[in-house]
Amino acid sequence: MANLTSPMTGKVLKINIQVGQEITDEDAELFIIEAMKMENTVSGALGTVKEIKANVGDIVHEDDVIAVIE
Repeated sequence: MANLTSPMTGKVLKINIQVGQEITDEDAELFIIEAMKMENTVSGALGTVKEIKANVGDIVHEDDVIAVIE
């Protein structure tokens, strides 16, 4: 299992994955986080989404676990 973590502190604007979804593209936009009025894409995980720990509108901090990928 791998934890997908936030690369920075910011607000979750969009979640593009669902529990049970298979992620096969390392460049897929999994989350969009807004920090300092800029949108930042979170990607880079391959596998099956087991759990999503963040919701749209949540404030996440650097290294917070936002999803669990197996």
